[in-house]
This record gives sequence, structure tokens and C-alpha cells, in this order.
Amino acid sequence: MTETASGSARGSRAKGTKAAKGGLRIERIHTTPGVHPYDEVSWERRDVVMTNWRDGSVNFEQRGVEFPDFWSVNAVNIVTSKYFRGAVGTAQRETGLKQLIDRIVKTYTKAGEDFDYFSSPADAEIFEHELTYALLHQIFSFNSPVWFNVGTPQPQQVSACFILAVDDSMESILDWYKEEGMIFKGGSGAGLNLSRIRSSKELLSSGGNASGPVSFMRGADASAGTIKSGGATRRAAKMVVLDVDHPDVEAFIETKVKEEEKIRALRDAGFDMDLGGDDITSVQYQNANNSVRVNDEFMTAVENGTEFGLRARMTGEVIEKVDAKALFRKLAEAAWACADPGIQYDGVINNWHTCPESGRITASNPCSEYMHLDNTSCNLASLNLMKFLNDDGKGNQSFDAERFAKVVELVITAMDISICFADFPTQKIGDNTRAFRQLGIGYANLGALLMATGHAYDSDGGRTLAASITSLMTGTAYKRSAELAAIVGPYDGYARNADSHKRVMKQHADANAVAPRTEDLDNSIWAAATEAWQDVLRLGEKNGFR
Repeated sequence: MTETASGSARGSRAKGTKAAKGGLRIERIHTTPGVHPYDEVSWERRDVVMTNWRDGSVNFEQRGVEFPDFWSVNAVNIVTSKYFRGAVGTAQRETGLKQLIDRIVKTYTKAGEDFDYFSSPADAEIFEHELTYALLHQIFSFNSPVWFNVGTPQPQQVSACFILAVDDSMESILDWYKEEGMIFKGGSGAGLNLSRIRSSKELLSSGGNASGPVSFMRGADASAGTIKSGGATRRAAKMVVLDVDHPDVEAFIETKVKEEEKIRALRDAGFDMDLGGDDITSVQYQNANNSVRVNDEFMTAVENGTEFGLRARMTGEVIEKVDAKALFRKLAEAAWACADPGIQYDGVINNWHTCPESGRITASNPCSEYMHLDNTSCNLASLNLMKFLNDDGKGNQSFDAERFAKVVELVITAMDISICFADFPTQKIGDNTRAFRQLGIGYANLGALLMATGHAYDSDGGRTLAASITSLMTGTAYKRSAELAAIVGPYDGYARNADSHKRVMKQHADANAVAPRTEDLDNSIWAAATEAWQDVLRLGEKNGFR
């Protein structure tokens, strides 16, 4: 996380500044000097015809698209229907994977050169070839907004995840609706905490009762549903969070439960309540994930069976007391009935916050993997774990930790470069994202890896394998962050948060050191992770973090 420059949210991007200590040397991982990755695979033409599962009618068709022969039908269908740009049937329409990958990779490479990330033109070329190879062979994938937007004439929105903020004013609430709409239009999702909005049990200055956050959720939900149905990319994604001490928390917990009861009643009466059905739009609160944010005080009250105070938003005074255990039971029953709300643990989350001097973490993105400051965004990418499993066919398996770490370094470098050229839906989000450079690197196909290695999903061996890979990935990403800080500088918010950031890095290293080891398969991964975290502490102390 870092900043290179601030500027307008759209259209104004920082100029590259000469790196004081030279650029990165990019190592070849998969490619061969003098050979382009495209020339090493066999290509074929395919017809993509997708039909409606209800009546068999064709809802998408593009014939003669070019893909590698090892790509699955499902992968080809998704990429062709979702990620190719241009109207179908026009000369502007993309017709093959090469066009799509080139559109993205060449944009990243040029930005890396413009902002002095690379030591030489040769390193830039290696970066381009390695990134191309990794995408071509499905070793990793960027988040969808990169595929939707990068290299096109439209705004270069690269982040999939946003956290917004809303205050207790009509102007702020209407800004929330507008900002979410712009984020959805770009193919991304947003979350926010509604706890600053007065509850329905508090008075307005005019003397009447406030509407409360649940009522404003209804308007935002309807807006998201409208944009979802007319969007060119995918459905809107939302997260709404409410603090457990908000006086409207019980109404918040019950919102989806009541609507699920309505769905069942309408379905039994013969209405079309399937996802995307004609009648489902009459049901409210269906376009967001809901989460209650609990604190240590509440959880202690649950354990002790005592009362817990709900506090007025404007004064902070307790205006109602509830049975903490009963409230927790209601929350659990609602989650059992309709999978919402989830729980976010405020104390733990903020204890692992690298930038507390710049503000608390109050919310998350829709899927909850991104948690940071309000009015920020996060660019995501996922590595395909199955691409790193070695199997000799004789029962001997190993996870290629060394190659995995090298790909993490490549991908996190590309992700950081993207912030240099990215556009953002608002000035504030643009400034904050450039100031903190939030990146989220993860993995896919863990379930397949566990099955391939003979691990039960809920087993000690499966958990330790996943933990070792996660630790190696996180440590390697932060190591590369510290290396980038030496070349293009630490993120702008680092100086203010240096002590906290280094404290959290130490927490990660300590957690890695005490994690259980169970078998030979993960021992080499743990060893690589331990070395990575030692490098993080050493390089971070010297360079800071990008």
C-alpha cells in the first residue's frame, strides 16, 4: 500500500518520476528468451453460443473466437461473453484471447516504464512476456474490472472493491446512492457502515423521528437492482454494515429474514421468484450482504449473559438496554434462516490495521476480504493453486513454493503499477487510493488442491496446507512491497503509520512462527514463508513499504 501521486479522480494521472535507485530486475519464470508466449501454444477457433436455461433461446452468440486448445468451454464462454469489448458483430469487437491479453498487458508494461519500475527495456520486455504467459496459462487472473476496462477508451477503473462512507445528512445519503451507482457501472462493488445515521428512535432537529438507516437501505437496494439489471458487465455487489450498539440493530438483523418469508409465500402462490425471475424485483434487500459489527464489550456481555447498551448516534448516550445473549441468538437465527447478517469483529480487525493513524476500519467490501479506510478501493488478483502442484504420477506430490513466490512477486508488481494509471469514481477515493495503494492478492482452487493432495476439507492437514500457502503469499507480497519502496518510494501515508505498519508485520511474522506443522507437503512452504517474513522485517525497517 502506498501513494505515487494524487490528482483528479478521472483523467489526471501523475507523470513518472525517475527512480532514485534504479528499477526492478525482472526474472524469467516461465518464458524463453527470444520466444513469445503465444508461439508456444496451439490455437483454435471456436463458436460461443450460450442459451437460456429456461427456454433454450440464444442469449449470447459470437462465432470464430480464437483461444488456446487447452482452454475449457466454460472459460472460453466466460471470457468471450463478459470480457471481450466492443459490440458483437462490429469491427470494434474483440475476437480472440490475444487481443484481450495484449490490451491489458501492454497497458501495464507501458505504465511500468513511464513510472520507472523497470531497470531496463529488457526487464520491461520480460515483465510483459511473463505477465502474458501467466494469464495465457491461467496461472492467475486479475479482478474483473481490469478485464472490463484496462486498455479501452473508457475510464480505467481497475479496483473491484470499494469502501464508502455516509454521514447523518440527506446530502451525504444521496451522495452514497450516486457513488455506489458509478462504482457498479464500472463493474465493481462497494461496502459501507451505516452507523453514523441516526436511528428511528432518535429525534430530528424539526422534532419528528428520524427515518433510520434501514429505510435508507431500501432506496440503495432498489438503485442497485436497477443498475444490476441494465448493466453491461455483471450484477451490482453491496455490503452494508451496522454496529451492534446502534439502536436499530434488531430491525437491521430482521430485514432479510422477513423478505425471505415473503419470497416463500409468493413462490407458493405461483409467482416467479427464481433469481432473475419476473417477480423477484418486488422483494427488498436482495442486492446486498449485511453484517453486524460487534465489539469486545458486546461479546463479553454475551458470554456473561448481561445487558448491553444501544447508543444514540448524536450524543453517544445509552437509550436502550437489551439482553446481549438474546440479541446474539436473534443474529444467529437470522443467519441460519437466510445467511445474513454476517459478523465482523471490530477489535481484531483494527488490531491488524496497518494505518490506524489515518482512521479506523469501519467496514469492508461486499465479500469482506478487503478491510481498510473509508473512501478507498482495492485492486484484486488471484493465483490458481493447482498450477503449482507437482505430481510425478507415482504418489509423490509437492507444492512448488519457489515458483509460487516468484509469481506472487510478478503479480503484486503489476497490481501496484495499475494504481499509477487507474481512474476512480470520485476525487476522494482517487486521492486515498493513491495515498495508500491498497492491493489484495489471493488464490483460487484451494478445494481442488485439497482433493488432489488427499486432504479432507475440515482436517488439520488441509488447514495447515492452506495456512502455509497463505503465509508465504502474504510475506512475499510484503517483501516485494518493501523492495518497491526502495525503488519508487513508500506509500504517502507510511510515514504517519510507520510504527503501526511495522507492528502488524511483526504480528504476521510471529503468527507464522507458531503455526502448526503437520506433514512433509507443507514443511517446505513454511520454510519459504519464514524466510519471506524475515526479509519483510529487515527490508521494511530499511525501506518502508510501498
